[in-house]
Amino acid sequence: MNRENAQSEKFIMMTTEPVEKLIGKLAVPTIISMLVTTFYNMADTYFVGKIGMDQTETVKAVMQTRAQAAVGVVMALMAIIQAVGFFFGHGSGNYVSRALGRKELDKAEKIAVAGFGYAIIVGLLMAVLGNVFARPLAFLLGANGDTVGYTVDYMRLILVGAPINMASIVLNNQMRFQGNATYAMFGISFGAVLNIGLDALFILVFDMEVMGAALATFIGQAVSFVLLLVGISKSDCIKLRLKAFRLEKHSFAEISRGGLPSLGRQGIAGVSTACLNHMAGIYGAIAYGTEAAGASAIAAMGVVSRVMLFAASALIGFGQGFQPVCGFNYGAGLYDRVRKAFWYCVKVALGFLILLAIPAYVLSGDIIALFRGNDEVAMEIGTIAMRLQIITFPVMSWVVMSNMMLQTMGKVVSATLLAVARNGLMFIPAILLLPLIFGLLGVQLAQPVADILSLALAVPVTVKVLKELPQNASEKL
Repeated sequence: MNRENAQSEKFIMMTTEPVEKLIGKLAVPTIISMLVTTFYNMADTYFVGKIGMDQTETVKAVMQTRAQAAVGVVMALMAIIQAVGFFFGHGSGNYVSRALGRKELDKAEKIAVAGFGYAIIVGLLMAVLGNVFARPLAFLLGANGDTVGYTVDYMRLILVGAPINMASIVLNNQMRFQGNATYAMFGISFGAVLNIGLDALFILVFDMEVMGAALATFIGQAVSFVLLLVGISKSDCIKLRLKAFRLEKHSFAEISRGGLPSLGRQGIAGVSTACLNHMAGIYGAIAYGTEAAGASAIAAMGVVSRVMLFAASALIGFGQGFQPVCGFNYGAGLYDRVRKAFWYCVKVALGFLILLAIPAYVLSGDIIALFRGNDEVAMEIGTIAMRLQIITFPVMSWVVMSNMMLQTMGKVVSATLLAVARNGLMFIPAILLLPLIFGLLGVQLAQPVADILSLALAVPVTVKVLKELPQNASEKL
């Protein structure tokens, strides 16, 4: 079957099959991929909490707290690396899905290779500059005197892997937006599972401490990259002919239209994580009277962030199953199918999050204990923070689905506004102001407050776009 016939069959499937069935079929592999990927981030946190097992209890506790705090600090850097990857991946993927919906195959190929090439170039620049300025970068991200050594060790290899991490994100998203979520899932998930196994080997057997976690992450990302390249060549996805790559203003502009919301969302997540680290360190030390308590607070909030991200990954994966359906049908002018798919996703997501929130709230203390059971300060801080975040978690059903729909439709301003709202416009003022009033409790309250404010913004923005959406393809946008 030639590429035109393959794309024609895919077009028919994406624009005629019931949207509920399509979303379910595309969402299962993306949910699995997101869960596994996020789980390996949690695995880093878990296994570095097992270092120093041959030390005395006091020394072991200090080493583990500093190591987990370092992983929490580098989480901000990883969010920035992912932001750039998603900028090129979502930007090119969104365009490709709409172009295929319009049956413009040549244009889709041009943007696909551009997104991949730009990601490699920017990743290399970030790897070099980040390692040159590693120590000041560590302090900028929220490290303190207790944690900077572990932070720099962990961060250097994460930076070396930035080009392949970004390129993998691009490949994953381009495949997903073309309706090949299963190939994308396998490539990402295999590397993530390998990472978890290597974490255990390098840390528990070879006693490599945080360097072991970083090396495991690097190897896992490299394997995922190779598998995704193979997946592109074996599937009916658009092939990446690197000789066709050009540094062009037009291609970058098209990628920016679909990628800016992701860059804003993920990039601001890196900034907000750095702010959270700083404020947790300061107010944890104030609340308990020691700098060591500040490190415990950073570690606790890092654990909470990763656990909540793991829970949110299922929601994001479900939304990613919706995006190619939205892109193809929007490009084809089938606006009723876009509306129907959106409302279906919001209802399913809301029900799922409510069901998830109840047991998660009850078991919050036990969940935190898996990571910080030997640190009473971190246990207390983390349990309260997690329960507060769980209360507002269900509102993300509307916020996430709205953002994904607007981004896929190419509504740059609206999508970018919603993308930066939760972790930027709402969270950063909250994390800077609430601790001044409530102390450490203000640090713990910042995220749920940001969730509520994000919902208040997302509802009118999305309703307006839905009302302006034409009833059929004959109406002008």
